[in-house]
Amino acid sequence: MTFAVWDLGLRPYREAWDLQKRVHAEVAAGKRPPTLLLVEHPRVITLGRKATGENLLFSEAWYRARGFEVYWVERGGDVTYHGPGQLVGYPIFPVDRRVRDFLRKLEAAIVRVAASYGIEAYATPGYAGVWVGDEKLAAFGVAVKEGVAMHGFALNVNTRLEDFSVIVPCGIRDKGVTSLQKLLGRTLAMDEVKARVVGALREVFGEVRGAGDQAEERAAAGPQEA
Repeated sequence: MTFAVWDLGLRPYREAWDLQKRVHAEVAAGKRPPTLLLVEHPRVITLGRKATGENLLFSEAWYRARGFEVYWVERGGDVTYHGPGQLVGYPIFPVDRRVRDFLRKLEAAIVRVAASYGIEAYATPGYAGVWVGDEKLAAFGVAVKEGVAMHGFALNVNTRLEDFSVIVPCGIRDKGVTSLQKLLGRTLAMDEVKARVVGALREVFGEVRGAGDQAEERAAAGPQEA
């Protein structure tokens, strides 16, 4: 599968969410190729379809007063945090009914990224995500409409991990969170991580590309894409 890549940089969650919906509609209608959106968000708490609010440790007003936006969204899963230094990927790909296979491929790609840094990470059917020991490196949550996925994954790169302490991440009380920065003991260049993530996704989704494919992708993807 050939897919376009659109690097949004740092964007507010609402703006990126609205853009996701527009791109999703275009992909579902066959007006745009499968598209991967890459983005960092300002501090935001999102709650998925399984969320009841019990894994918020404070009121929504408390979060907003301290600089967190709060959104209830249509992705799978419970509550999670996004913020600067975290690479969020929204692969808007056709999946038909193969949602579980799609999630496993996303996890496999992030495991490859971790391995490229010498980190032994793993995915487990019991807890969605990519883990290093008992700490989550990347969280996943998708929605599928008209056979096309939206939402996706959040990889902790240089993430402020203290911000996870104001929620019960993904509703899992006995596990922690980690980041590439914490594991490697250094700050990583986000562009480098983005390149490795895109490369791993191309490998996992079996894409073979030539120069002509790349030119076509850039033309189809729109402005600010890479």
